[in-house]
Amino acid sequence: MPPEQSNIYEHTANLWQDWLDPTSKESFKIAGYYTEKLLNQTGFRVVVLNTNLYYDQNKLTENIKDPADQFNWADKVLRDAAKNNEKVYLIGHVPPGFFEKKRQKPWFRQEFNKRYIDLIKKHHDVILGQFFGHHHTDSFRLFYSSNGSPISAMFLTPGVTPWKTTLPGVMDGANNPGIRVFEYDTKTLLVKDVVTYYLNLTYANIARARWEKEYRLTEAFHVPDASPASMHRVLEQISKEKCYLQKYYEYNSVSYDLTDCNADCRIDHVCSVREVDFDDYERCVLKEGATSTGPVLFTLFLSLTQSLLWMN
Repeated sequence: MPPEQSNIYEHTANLWQDWLDPTSKESFKIAGYYTEKLLNQTGFRVVVLNTNLYYDQNKLTENIKDPADQFNWADKVLRDAAKNNEKVYLIGHVPPGFFEKKRQKPWFRQEFNKRYIDLIKKHHDVILGQFFGHHHTDSFRLFYSSNGSPISAMFLTPGVTPWKTTLPGVMDGANNPGIRVFEYDTKTLLVKDVVTYYLNLTYANIARARWEKEYRLTEAFHVPDASPASMHRVLEQISKEKCYLQKYYEYNSVSYDLTDCNADCRIDHVCSVREVDFDDYERCVLKEGATSTGPVLFTLFLSLTQSLLWMN
């Protein structure tokens, strides 16, 4: 995806012209980003970012501080939203942070990752939800204030495509096809619930294709809604209680990988959800790793001590 006008943006903008207002069409032609009123109502807005510009595999945006001036554009749109008392949903494809199935695998270049986090922290008061994909897995990310309060939640929607990742070191990287429905308050834009439907490929290959409800967020994790505070509670459950960790892990692959989520698996998932920043993620991995190995090391030390005493 190039950081300037190209045929792909031009042709797509023409295909979508009946759905885009003239201003959106012009910004889309620049590099695939735009903003529109949400529900065609005053006070609600959707901001669609072309985060493929920040993808670490995108060679066309190497050594560019702000590809296509998108960060500056988004900052202005969100500042204007605050002035106009608007609430905003942010949408993109490639998300910031790390892939939960592959330790230390980021998607953004580090400098873009930091600028995105700064953008969210600066404008979190007007951002009521972030919605991304790319992973083909079911997960979420949390953003925190400087004092540790959850200020924004990003939802990573699983893929309809049952793609088995080619990333080296990722085991059982496939997923059952999933479709997600977000329920939200049309007066406040609060995300009230998340419902995921799926196609069990194992059953489909044996008998017939059958779409069914996989889970409802508020029922599965016993939270009142999908606000940042509630998603923080979900993370705490996943982090501290094995039953919730395993439930989340199975949903992560849309009920495809039903193996046990062990200690290393827990670290990968918990840290990727909790820490979007590169340095904070590294610290989380070290901290959670030390916590998980502590009981094992103590047991080994105790066994060794007992053996030495017995020998003496």
